[in-house]
Amino acid sequence: VQLQASGGGLVQAGSSLRLSCAASGRTWSEYDMGWFRQAPGKEREFVAAKRRRDSVTYYADSVKGRFTISRDNAKNTVYLQMNSLKPEDTAVYYCAATTGIITSSIRSSSSYKHWGQGTQVTVSS
Repeated sequence: VQLQASGGGLVQAGSSLRLSCAASGRTWSEYDMGWFRQAPGKEREFVAAKRRRDSVTYYADSVKGRFTISRDNAKNTVYLQMNSLKPEDTAVYYCAATTGIITSSIRSSSSYKHWGQGTQVTVSS
């Protein structure tokens, strides 16, 4: 599967953005999906994930209650709705996909086989 992330931009603190990740491939609906981010000088970190088999969602504590991951299988797209953005949310955001993910590993970037190219989100104070 190939992934194409979009929707990033420059916004003020308190604003909202919706990131999209369009996927190609006939078996798209079989994939577990995740979003990660990487700020300058920092390691890539988990943001959110949605498990395919039961649609259970997982969030990093830092974004819980502000971000929502969703998917539209008809459009082969996964979204990350980001509300109440903070300057510390500034990063390059990546979508990722894999199959048969283990719950204990869902927050680990090494669990995901396919990655999009990233989209920049900058939040000014």
